[in-house]
Amino acid sequence: MNQPEPRTLSDRVFTHIQRAIVRGDIPGGSKLSESGLAEQYGISRGPLREAIRRLEGCKLVIREPHSGTRVVSLSTEELLDIYHIREVMEGLACRLAAANMTQAQIDDMRRLLDQHREQSELKEGIAYFQQEGDLDFHYRIISASGNRKLVELLCGELYHLIRMYRYRFSTQQNRPLRAFTEHQQIIDALADRDGELAELLMRRHIRVSRNRLEERIKSGFEAAPP
Repeated sequence: MNQPEPRTLSDRVFTHIQRAIVRGDIPGGSKLSESGLAEQYGISRGPLREAIRRLEGCKLVIREPHSGTRVVSLSTEELLDIYHIREVMEGLACRLAAANMTQAQIDDMRRLLDQHREQSELKEGIAYFQQEGDLDFHYRIISASGNRKLVELLCGELYHLIRMYRYRFSTQQNRPLRAFTEHQQIIDALADRDGELAELLMRRHIRVSRNRLEERIKSGFEAAPP
């Protein structure tokens, strides 16, 4: 279940920048300086540009004519649209996964949550960071749904963008430990093959984040940083 090590220098730089964007170390809206990044990572422009092209393919950066490349930042309306899509689609993925997952897959997901439980940030209630792919609870469930279109949309086109905002809102007060508990409840429903309950719990799980976002919008918060 360990994440494979990046194979090339470009792979490693891509992974480092991607993680920095998802965690907010490089804020949304920031311009990426090729010269600065090349110096920081000790890499030539060619491999760096390949890494940036991959970030663009993940929808994490945008190239703008005459102004370079910047990290994506969604408007509040765009972000709320994505949360509405997630609530419906990931709820459906949970319902399908309850019928399709093998017992071995469920046991493996419990082990994944055991790994998550040991994160220092989670123990301290600071944040709940999940690495990508098979180390990501949501990715696992969507993949187990057996629905290729759901996988294409939620594990492909929107995946890294969703991860960025999932992490950002996981740092809200009291949210990390609560989100982890909700993941455990979803796994219990999947283990019981209760697709209706699994869907309800997943939709509620995502709705909590959306409701918190809406509350922050009302109080003057903007999804995109200044």
